[in-house]
Amino acid sequence: MSSNPQSIFSPRYFALSIGIILSVMAVGFEGLSVTTIAPSIAGDLNGLDLFGWIFSTYLLAQIIGTLVVGRIIDRRGPAAPFTFALLLFIVGLIAAATAGDMYTMIASRAMQGLGAGAMMTCVYTAISLSYPDELRAKILGAFGTAYVLPSMLGPYVAGLIADQWSWRFVFWGILPILIVSALLSLPAFRKLKTERTQGDNGATATWLALLLTIGTGIFLVGLSMLPIITGFVLVIIGLVLMVYPLRKLLPKGTLAFRKGMPAILATRGLFFAAYTSTQNFLVLALIDVKGITPSQAGLIVASAALSWCVIAYLQGRWDSADQGRGRHTRIILGVLLLAFGIAFVFWVPVVTVAVAVIGQIIAGIGIGLAHPISGVVAFSQTGEEGVGKTSANLQFADSFTPGVVIGIGGSILVVCQSAGMSLQSGLIVTMGFHLLLIVMSLFASTRITPAN
Repeated sequence: MSSNPQSIFSPRYFALSIGIILSVMAVGFEGLSVTTIAPSIAGDLNGLDLFGWIFSTYLLAQIIGTLVVGRIIDRRGPAAPFTFALLLFIVGLIAAATAGDMYTMIASRAMQGLGAGAMMTCVYTAISLSYPDELRAKILGAFGTAYVLPSMLGPYVAGLIADQWSWRFVFWGILPILIVSALLSLPAFRKLKTERTQGDNGATATWLALLLTIGTGIFLVGLSMLPIITGFVLVIIGLVLMVYPLRKLLPKGTLAFRKGMPAILATRGLFFAAYTSTQNFLVLALIDVKGITPSQAGLIVASAALSWCVIAYLQGRWDSADQGRGRHTRIILGVLLLAFGIAFVFWVPVVTVAVAVIGQIIAGIGIGLAHPISGVVAFSQTGEEGVGKTSANLQFADSFTPGVVIGIGGSILVVCQSAGMSLQSGLIVTMGFHLLLIVMSLFASTRITPAN
């Protein structure tokens, strides 16, 4: 039994598993909490005109942290990058908690984004190197649960803290979690070694990541300015700057859904972006169109998080039972269920509380099936490119794509309303865009099996 442990909490893996879960929970809680307290931050720091950059700066910095650290891991191992990422995230939290103006806050969000992107890439690498294939589905299921659980309590707790004390205590409160995570996981990280991979020293990847960040920033600024002509020009310039680094940084054929690893990353990026963006705009539809209170809307969205957690837990058991033979089928089924879940809330006029809850539960089951196993399959197909690069690609799919899709969704609403359409009609168009992404993801999921 000791040579073939069936639990991620057995003595051999206990410290690393708890450390990973705590670090993921800290990053997830911080990200969701800022969504709730951002208006208070902007108001207190007299920076309402810079409100959007609280989020955009985090996303753009996360791109660099994610893509650059993957190459460093493959050359030097994950211990040093993980330590640096933790320290950077901690410094970012302290800077945010003590910020006296909006520019300091934005700089602190950049440090948090760099740290979070690098940290999650290191976590994915640790999972690949530390756990045997039969346990990866279980730890990735726990990983998903640790990231989702804050979505149930994070916004409410953060709002409560901000109301009772100050938004600054939200940042201070995350520090103890990260310190415990570091104490548990760093000793295990120091034991991990990666096989050196062929390639450059990472300078090329760094410049490409910077170019992608600049392009994405211009793209997002352009989206926020639509439908004026300057917005269109910036969107086009941003897209041009984004395409080249995307093609170079991601596995060849990712944008064309080539079989194998490219199709896995395309599938994951598309379904996760559609799911995340749907959550954001469903809340808007429930509050501003249906007149539901924010707390009620939060509970409805939490139903998806709950079903995700349950299925992510069961996923590990199913993977052990069929010894991984059903992975491809579960990914396709998960994406299909996501399509059904989004379709339930697509036609905003007929959405009631009951319909929204049913749709969210189905979507949660879908994401719980597809998300953990897509990571397991990606690691199983990792070849000469190295686990660090695969880890970076997975984290990239989970962060970059949703951020861009949410920006596109917001611009769809602006353009629709500028054309004289109601908010309700604009939301229907936005939900239709999400369904299109799911259909694309479903097609990509059929190409996950590597070509012979």
